[in-house]
Amino acid sequence: MNQHLELAVSTVVFALRPHPDAERPTLWLPLVRRIREPFRGRWALPGGPLEDHHDLAASARETLKATTGLEPRHLEQLYAFGDVDRSPQTDHRVVSIVYWALVRPDEDADAHHGQNVRWFPADETLARHEDGTAPLAFDHGVILRYAVQRLRAKITYSPIAHAFLPEEFPLTRLREVYEAILGRDLDPSNFRRQVLAQGSVESTGRRMTGTHHRPPVLYRSAPNRSRYTLTIEENP
Repeated sequence: MNQHLELAVSTVVFALRPHPDAERPTLWLPLVRRIREPFRGRWALPGGPLEDHHDLAASARETLKATTGLEPRHLEQLYAFGDVDRSPQTDHRVVSIVYWALVRPDEDADAHHGQNVRWFPADETLARHEDGTAPLAFDHGVILRYAVQRLRAKITYSPIAHAFLPEEFPLTRLREVYEAILGRDLDPSNFRRQVLAQGSVESTGRRMTGTHHRPPVLYRSAPNRSRYTLTIEENP
């Protein structure tokens, strides 16, 4: 008997937020509490069935807007997940096209919070899923693990960290993004030297205002930045 196939679109959303138990910002993501079976009551990634009148990206954007209030500029297709048994308790097979969205601070300010939409630290969510304390619905723990690993790998050879920043930023803010994603302190001098040498940023000629000390120079993403490698050295 042929099995009915359903296409769905889900999105892993990452934003950098303060953590009450950490000195540096950390990766957070929104999850949606399921209100119907299967997995009623469990947390899941924002998403839903692919409607006939939507293309993939439009579906991801509409779902994010409706559930989280977010309209991120950085939305990128991540991977497709289609294991045969990824949607148990149903009479059909579900293949999910997964996007990830990287959120800037001004975009994060518009995020919704509510009883069925909450934000969680990414690493803690993974840990609770894997030890069974608070498992995610479907295979969303697998998806989240893949997204975190992919982000931590990609940050070392691409300027994807810039997607978390405003148009202009001091280098200390850029380093904070790397530290938040990698989960460790980096050597400030080495980081600054490598970033300036690889040409992924350029000076705006302006300095940050409202600081008590000598204001830092503001940078922006270089328009023609290319693939590069950043050797990550921890803070000694």
